[in-house]
Amino acid sequence: MKRIATLAVFALAAVGSPAFADGPTTPPHTHDATTHAPAGPELGIPAQAMPAVAVVERFSAALAAGQLEAAGAELDPNVLILESGGAERSAAEYLGGHAKGDAAFLQTAHIQLLRRTAQVSGDLAWVASESELHLSKDGKPVTVLSTETMLVQRSDAGWKIVHIHWSSRTKAPGDHH
Repeated sequence: MKRIATLAVFALAAVGSPAFADGPTTPPHTHDATTHAPAGPELGIPAQAMPAVAVVERFSAALAAGQLEAAGAELDPNVLILESGGAERSAAEYLGGHAKGDAAFLQTAHIQLLRRTAQVSGDLAWVASESELHLSKDGKPVTVLSTETMLVQRSDAGWKIVHIHWSSRTKAPGDHH
């Protein structure tokens, strides 16, 4: 289960989000005649943070598609990735190791982005996401609560991810997101 929780964090930003205006945005609830559709994610993305959020989304989408070269293009060569008490200290270390397993895992999970917020200060931005991952383990449904923080830095090369922190746990009965 630890590997599921560890891999779950990679799915946080794997779902894209539309462009947003300044300030927090919460998409409206949608309904049909017979069922209530789940509300969209709660988003707090100021306009100046959108380029950094786009980097996070491109990275996550590429990883989920198994396109490791494209995912790596969004990482600073010296990115520091922290998860489950471990560290990977470069893009090469991550892409040569865990990235392959993470990409394979993401293809087995349904990702539901719950919340995302971001802020920019000068050439640094942080993007924080909360998600639920729905998957099957040993033929039984499992829901994993996952959080992600990415630090993105602007340079002459554009915005690049310089730090990632992933954390997740299996959702227990009665947990609320």
